[in-house]
Amino acid sequence: MGDIIKFPAQASKLGFKRVRRRQRCEDDHDQLSLFPSPGAQILSFESGLGLFEQALMLDERGDLKAAELYTKAIAGQDCVADAYCNLGIIESRRGNNPKAFDCFTTSLKHNPRHLEAHYNLANLYFDLDDFRLAQVHYEMAGEVDPSFANVYFNLALVQALNDDFSAAVAALGKYQELVPEAEGRIARELLQDLKKSLASARNTGVSK
Repeated sequence: MGDIIKFPAQASKLGFKRVRRRQRCEDDHDQLSLFPSPGAQILSFESGLGLFEQALMLDERGDLKAAELYTKAIAGQDCVADAYCNLGIIESRRGNNPKAFDCFTTSLKHNPRHLEAHYNLANLYFDLDDFRLAQVHYEMAGEVDPSFANVYFNLALVQALNDDFSAAVAALGKYQELVPEAEGRIARELLQDLKKSLASARNTGVSK
């Protein structure tokens, strides 16, 4: 085992990522954006928005009715993968982890390359100390969108906890490349600690 590293005080895992409004939902593969099917685009006469977008607006305001509208969006086939993903965040924040798992995994059934679902599922595994599966889904999220910075920060934390300091250093380096300099301060502190741990592990012949 390598030396146990001490993270900087603020080097905590970056949180969930909600799906924002999109021109076309990625799970609606067979639908043309100009001619959506009636079931996939149920509109409100008051707002002119689809059910998913209405739910998102409530969600961003912290309105508890968002969960109900996400459920209706799913029933109406409106951005199903996105709705399940955002509903999973709500369930996680309610402390209902089994339901959150179900939402994120169902989102991935509808869209196996759903960025936010992979990332949020990884966060859930992280919170439950299942770092192996957390790493798997962070890596998958990084493959879907290599420009998504947060995934590399959290991936580095998981890799460091698994004593894979070389990989953690590389992930943090990638994170620093993608964020403004001011946002990289915590990463720089963590990177210094990781490099010290990596050097110590190499000196004791336990490098990975």
